[in-house]
Amino acid sequence: MRRFLAAIAGTLGLLAALTATEASDLGYRVDADWPSLPSGTHFAEVSAAAVDDDGNIHIFHRGEEPIMVFSREGKLLRSFGKGLFDSPHGLRIDPEGNLWAADSGSHIVVKLSPQGRVLMVLGRRGQPDLAKERFDRPTDVAFGANGDVYIADGYGNSRVVKYSKDGDYLGEWGKKGVDQGEFNTPHGIITDRTGRVYVADRENFRIQIFDADGKFLEQWKHVGSPFGFAMSDDGFLFMADGYNDRVLKLNPDSGKILGAIGRHGRAPGRFDVVHHLAVDPHGSVYAAEIVTLRIQRFTPR
Repeated sequence: MRRFLAAIAGTLGLLAALTATEASDLGYRVDADWPSLPSGTHFAEVSAAAVDDDGNIHIFHRGEEPIMVFSREGKLLRSFGKGLFDSPHGLRIDPEGNLWAADSGSHIVVKLSPQGRVLMVLGRRGQPDLAKERFDRPTDVAFGANGDVYIADGYGNSRVVKYSKDGDYLGEWGKKGVDQGEFNTPHGIITDRTGRVYVADRENFRIQIFDADGKFLEQWKHVGSPFGFAMSDDGFLFMADGYNDRVLKLNPDSGKILGAIGRHGRAPGRFDVVHHLAVDPHGSVYAAEIVTLRIQRFTPR
């Protein structure tokens, strides 16, 4: 079984490499000592990161305390979420400062206060389904300018589901397939300032872009293997190119690749399947890695 999985991973990596465009190095440097973990503390599989308005970085990992909050300097401020998640996956912070966590293991998306109090649960724990108020292994969350919530639903259902900020179902689009508006593992999702919705259609090796109601606008097939997204304060789109072990900086209007961070490896500054991203107000990029059990911070020179 392990050999079979390794062969599949190798094939996917080859396909990603064939669809990827070469990119110049952006010149970011890795902060190899960030963050400062207390003695005896370590990360499990790190699936995602998110940055709040104060510049604090929230790390989502598959350990005992799955949400760990660090200052920009790397000091652990608090941790919470014990027993709440089965398989942490995507993490986002909405404009009001609340956290939205996608748990692909229990098929739910949980809204929490900054202190970790559960405010809302979408989906039903342990009940995967294609019904309008269920999920099947959701992966990520994004927000519209009016507060609408977009959920990539994800490994099982291959669709995007739209809710109001109060949790009311508003609609959905997508099914498994290769045509426009169809998905094969919608693994990441984000919106831009104009309200366009970008979906990381991972196993189709493309980004698909929609309007706020799910109308297909365009697709980019030159970007390798999109896993996850982050948008910088100055409006650039950063993409985790998972199978190519790099982070890409993209023009969000044209999809032009502006440069890359990282290459394959286990040492600091390299990646072994970068999973999800966050960008802080200073332009530093935080890369979550499941295989190497770490979060890496890259700062522009």
